[in-house]
Amino acid sequence: MHGEYKEPGGKLVVVDLVVSGGRLSDVRVSGDFFLEPDSALDLINRALVGTRADAGVDAWATAVRTALGDGASLYGISAEGVAIAVERAVNGEAAP
Repeated sequence: MHGEYKEPGGKLVVVDLVVSGGRLSDVRVSGDFFLEPDSALDLINRALVGTRADAGVDAWATAVRTALGDGASLYGISAEGVAIAVERAVNGEAAP
């Protein structure tokens, strides 16, 4: 499954994932954004793996924020933007 979201005034975030047993697996976040430290991308991917496929934007954004804590910086995207891309992937929505 594939979802995309362009942050208003920001960057594109892309999420590719598999839903298995009602849960997200094989989550891969990518796009034209920047993160610090580099390990933050792995934290985002791992935070989403295992979450319910019907959890919703708020729950996914919270999972991302919690995993990143205060030690990471997102440039051009937000936890909410990642969650919207997840929602679009899960729902099979094409990017507008």
